[in-house]
Amino acid sequence: MDQQFKQGYRMHCVLSNLNRLDIDQLDDADQERVETARDLLKEVSLLTRPANGNGEDARADS
Repeated sequence: MDQQFKQGYRMHCVLSNLNRLDIDQLDDADQERVETARDLLKEVSLLTRPANGNGEDARADS
């Protein structure tokens, strides 16, 4: 399996698992951690590979 596909699949699985959590049952600190993790994983999904396809990491402008 292609390495990039594996990484994308893993991120998808982690995000799916986080979305399935019933965060209402967690304390405030854990709820915040879950929300932060969700947000970070969603940001990663917005990154794309460079157009030249040289395999270097893409970077998002801040």
